[in-house]
Amino acid sequence: MASNVFSQTNLNNYKYVIVAKKFDFLKKTNEYRLNELSQFLFNKYGFEALIEGEEYPSDLLVNRCLGLKADVLKDSGMFKTKLSVELKDCNDRIVYTSEVGESREKQFDKAYTEALRNAFISIEALNYKYVPNEAILASTSSNIGSDNSDEVKKLREEVQALREKKELEENIEEIKNRSNPVFEKPKVSAQLPVEKLTTKHEILYAQAIDHGFQLVDSTPSVVYKIKKTGIDNVFLVEGKNATLYQKEDKWILEYYENDQLIQEVLTIKF
Repeated sequence: MASNVFSQTNLNNYKYVIVAKKFDFLKKTNEYRLNELSQFLFNKYGFEALIEGEEYPSDLLVNRCLGLKADVLKDSGMFKTKLSVELKDCNDRIVYTSEVGESREKQFDKAYTEALRNAFISIEALNYKYVPNEAILASTSSNIGSDNSDEVKKLREEVQALREKKELEENIEEIKNRSNPVFEKPKVSAQLPVEKLTTKHEILYAQAIDHGFQLVDSTPSVVYKIKKTGIDNVFLVEGKNATLYQKEDKWILEYYENDQLIQEVLTIKF
């Protein structure tokens, strides 16, 4: 049975979930991609999830108690794989434990994936929605300093930039869903139609820069700056809510305009 140590309102007071980069019952970091799948499912059900050790948002760096630490536990079972999700606060107190998710699959990758998804059914039922807690926010403000307005302004700008980054990363998640069976593929009914598919014949030349490339035309002028992601041949476009990825032998620039999906085929020389 799921354990709610605190009320749902209190659980909603936590802004982030930090997923352990390695679960104790596994031998390797992100083995069977379970840690990555956990992050994906938390995000799917309304949380803002991070992997332990990656770059944290500024407000979380100031106040670690804004986040919950997430771990996945394995229960013993003769013919079933049983997993549950546990959330702890910054003082290592258990805040929530999910229902046990089960699977009868014999292959470890399929069994762990199915059991974890089943454990998250009870987390989906929480209908989580972040509600700021005055005590927690006051603690954050006191750490920053009430008279340091420049620092507060900088913090707000960084948080806004991270939100924009998250929107771009959601585009990457859609690409993952199309190619990786671990992630759920979007339903056809939920996909927006491509309003315009165009091919730009002007050749762009890729020049290496920090964390990516700049694409220049024959003038030469910089047309785009693109940054590497954790996925091969998928880039974030700097200053534009768009992704650039390779499909077969084509480079596709993809973005939304007025709620319609736009795709442009670019000719790039690397």
